[in-house]
Parts: sequence; structure tokens; C-alpha cells
Amino acid sequence: MTRLETVHEIVGPWSLATSKRFWEGVAPGRLASQTETAGIQTTFLCDTDWQRVDAVITQDGPSVRIVVEGPGDLDAATEQVRRLLSIDIDARGWPDVAARDEVVAEAQARLPGFRPCGFFSPYEAAVWSVLSQRLQMRQAVAIKTRLTLQLGDDGAFPSPATLRAASLTLPGRKAEYLHAIAEAALDGQLSGSYLRSLQSSEAFVQVQSILGMGPFSAELVVIRGANFPDVLPRNEGRLSEEVMKRYGADRSIDEIAEAWKPFRSWAGVHLRALRALDE
Repeated sequence: MTRLETVHEIVGPWSLATSKRFWEGVAPGRLASQTETAGIQTTFLCDTDWQRVDAVITQDGPSVRIVVEGPGDLDAATEQVRRLLSIDIDARGWPDVAARDEVVAEAQARLPGFRPCGFFSPYEAAVWSVLSQRLQMRQAVAIKTRLTLQLGDDGAFPSPATLRAASLTLPGRKAEYLHAIAEAALDGQLSGSYLRSLQSSEAFVQVQSILGMGPFSAELVVIRGANFPDVLPRNEGRLSEEVMKRYGADRSIDEIAEAWKPFRSWAGVHLRALRALDE
């Protein structure tokens, strides 16, 4: 077991406390409540070598300290932490979006320093997209929890190799689709660094080439798994409802989202976060 500690400057607004509070309240990748600590402690699989990683993330003003421990590639694990917390992005232009859009301005005011927290990896986002198809949220969460307990590594989700080898009893074709996702992950097709090296349009094509991955699933994997910052969701019903509620029916989402560039993904997540705050 080795340990790597690094410090990174955050470019643009960011609050670990705000991001943590949102992450603790959102299924399916809900962070276990950590009210007694100022930072974030979590466990995940590094999506380059599929080794378990324990991570501690703390903020010191404009900097973030990331401590990762594990047997694998800790440099890659550190970059994965930065990617899943969206702190690998130069966000100096994010306040400018608020200046152009009063709804985003409200979201930024109510969620100061918030940046979207993604899934730990595109692999886990793809798995969730299959588990949640045609099931209630609580049912899908229960299945994911059971898989983690039975096949995972002490809190980390099962590796692709473990998932591929498992005999799964799941509704419909979910087991077949999960095995296909595991195979794709082992081939490197669901690495966050790989997908982020592509244009978002290319990433969508790549993800949809995997059995069981349709347009909605591909959006989840690209936007929330690889955490692309500037992709406009086309298949997110709740976002469409929120846009209709806050902007009215006389403007298309494409027209509205022009003001969000180059942070269209972030704006969409902020609108969803506003909805959660108001519920």
C-alpha cells in the first residue's frame, strides 16, 4: 500500500463544503454523511487499473489537498478525483454565465462554489444507467448496494473483471448489459481520461457502441461519468421540466443554453440542484 499527497490550485470559484453537501444528498452515488469532518473521505476504483483507492480531499482557500492510498496508479487516481469533483476545469468564466442568465445567477447565489460531482467513473455511470432502467430509484439503489456488498472491495464497487465473471440474477437483460459494460471497461472504452480526450460527440458514439447503451445512458456516462463541462443534455426529462418552469415555453432550450456556454453541463446540473433545493 502506497500513499500520494498532492496540492492543486483551483482555478475559478469552488467550495468543497457546498459540493460535499450536494453530493451527500444525491442518489445513486450518494456520499456517506461526513458531518464530523471538514473534508471528504471516500473509496473508489481507479479506472485505469481498477485498483481500490482510499481518498481524503480537503480545501485550503484556493487550493485542494488530495491524499490517495492504494496499490495501483496513484497519479491516475488523483486525476480521477479532480475530474469527478470538476476541479480539473478552469472555471474563471463560470461567473460570467450568471451575468448573462438570471436563473444561473440564482443557482450560483444559493449554491456558492458548487461544481458538479460526477460518478466515480464512466464505468459506474454506465452500470447505474442499466440498473435504473425501468426500475424505481429505491430498487436500483438496492441492487447497486447489494452488488457492492457481495462483490465489491470493502466499499468500492466491483471491478469490471469481477462483474464480468459474476453470475447475475437481474430483471430483463440487465445482466447481459452489465457484462457488456464490464468488457468495454476492461478494453479501456470507459476510462474517464480516454473519454475526455475525445470530442463530446465522439464520446457519445463510443459509449453508444456498447450493448445496452442508448442516448439517455450515453448522456449520463459522458456528462456525469466523464464530467464533460459543456454538453447540453437532450434526453433529461427533469431538466426539460425545470427549464420550462423557470424560462417559460416560448424559448427553446438550445436558445437558452447559448448563454450557458462553455458550461452547459454545469448549468444543467445547477438547475437540477435548484429543483432539489425547492422540493
